[in-house]
Amino acid sequence: MNPWRIHSGVNFGTIPRGLTHGDYTMNLGSELRSFIRPRRVGRVAGSDLGVLIEHDPNTIREPDVAFISTQKLPLEFQLPGSWEGVPDNVAEIVSPSDSPQEVIDRARMWIRSWMPLFWTVDFETQTTEFNCPNQPVLKLSDNEMQDGGQVLPSFSCPVRDLFEL
Repeated sequence: MNPWRIHSGVNFGTIPRGLTHGDYTMNLGSELRSFIRPRRVGRVAGSDLGVLIEHDPNTIREPDVAFISTQKLPLEFQLPGSWEGVPDNVAEIVSPSDSPQEVIDRARMWIRSWMPLFWTVDFETQTTEFNCPNQPVLKLSDNEMQDGGQVLPSFSCPVRDLFEL
């Protein structure tokens, strides 16, 4: 069983999300990596990164896409297991099997862990949601620009680019 998806001490394992989910995850990860890598401001990780966000009992999550700044994790640092820290930005790709409440709960969980920025990417509605602590959720359609807010102030990409196959 996969040790990275633990919620309140219970190991849930993971379920393959499918090719379309993977396509959109790679689209967003590629956009972020293309921006971040030449600037050397951090790292972009996929769901192989286990993030320990709660203790006693432990909650370890696998974000679909995460950005961690060099202020939190130096570029040369090798991380063999889960990370006890909060990424600067996490994006979760909504799967068709996710209920609306699961999506809301996941966003709240990440924001509650003091993460500065959380994105929800929904390929069925072709929209993204921009979540920051103590601010209203901003929903963006495919004709708008996704930006990095205060976390990545000069990052932006057309929302529609996230949904191209």
